Amino acid sequence: MSTNTSQVARGAGNRRKRSKRSSYIFIGAMAILVIIAGVLWIKSAPSKEKKGTKDGFSIVRGKHTVEIVVRDYGTITLELDADAAPITVSNFLDLANEKFYDGLTFHRILPGFVIQGGDPTGTGSGKEGQRTIDGEFSSNDVENPIKHLRGVISMARKSDRQNSVVARNSATSQFFICLTDQPSLDGNYAAFGQVIEGMEIVDQIAEECAGEGDNGLVPKERQPVIESIREVVAGASGLSDDD
Repeated sequence: MSTNTSQVARGAGNRRKRSKRSSYIFIGAMAILVIIAGVLWIKSAPSKEKKGTKDGFSIVRGKHTVEIVVRDYGTITLELDADAAPITVSNFLDLANEKFYDGLTFHRILPGFVIQGGDPTGTGSGKEGQRTIDGEFSSNDVENPIKHLRGVISMARKSDRQNSVVARNSATSQFFICLTDQPSLDGNYAAFGQVIEGMEIVDQIAEECAGEGDNGLVPKERQPVIESIREVVAGASGLSDDD
């Protein structure tokens, strides 16, 4: 009886050891799987520094359709060309997606020239600390095929007589739409799209809300309000290997 009991005890002990070993193997395998999953998640997590982004916003390509809804006037539809001006279009869409433009105004209106909007102060001076972008035009060593024709949208920026690097790369959120052809702006401002519907609304705004003086600043109580700017048809995303 004692011999059989000893053998039974040894068998039970061996089973416990095998069971414990199996548990250790299982726990180790699970730990390895968790580590692998963590590494894969880190690699796939979005990063502001990854290719295809600039200054925290995604760089897009292709044609993008946006709608500017102006209170009491209606909707202006534009097609933006990110192949011609990828940084400019990407910045504009990023601001629109963040609803930055909602409630801002057209503050500068010069009949026969432009209507300009998108300034958070409503004065044209801009807000301190706004993100600036590189100017995509020939005087800044960037080829941009879009000409400043009637209905073209372009970015406003600081100007100086020397057309300094700081001025050329000073665009933030302010944009303008040309009321007539403006060839003098070609090569010095980043045109990035074209009105495809609602140009009559742009003309009506210019006629009814003309600004004062040479600068065309509109008194705040008369500034047309931008209710929203929204992307309705998206193009491609991501930079090419050559960018």
